[in-house]
Amino acid sequence: MNSTSTAPTTPAPAPAQTRAHPALTDINGLRLSGIFPQGREPSVRTLREWTRARRIPHHRVGHFVYYDLAEVSAHIRTRLFVPARG
Repeated sequence: MNSTSTAPTTPAPAPAQTRAHPALTDINGLRLSGIFPQGREPSVRTLREWTRARRIPHHRVGHFVYYDLAEVSAHIRTRLFVPARG
């Protein structure tokens, strides 16, 4: 008998796939993601108004609206102006 056997080997695991699309979240996930200060999160109504007015970046998939947390965070820090009340 030959000491080397040709036993079937398991295939090597596939390399980790990189995401082609960013992680998207819905409006509640956006609100509770930690982008906004604790206790000062905008209401769902406000976020919907900002989405409708195109004040924050969003993605539509059919009739669903999703948000990329990185895009929204960068947009809020650089371009979103919310006037003070008073």
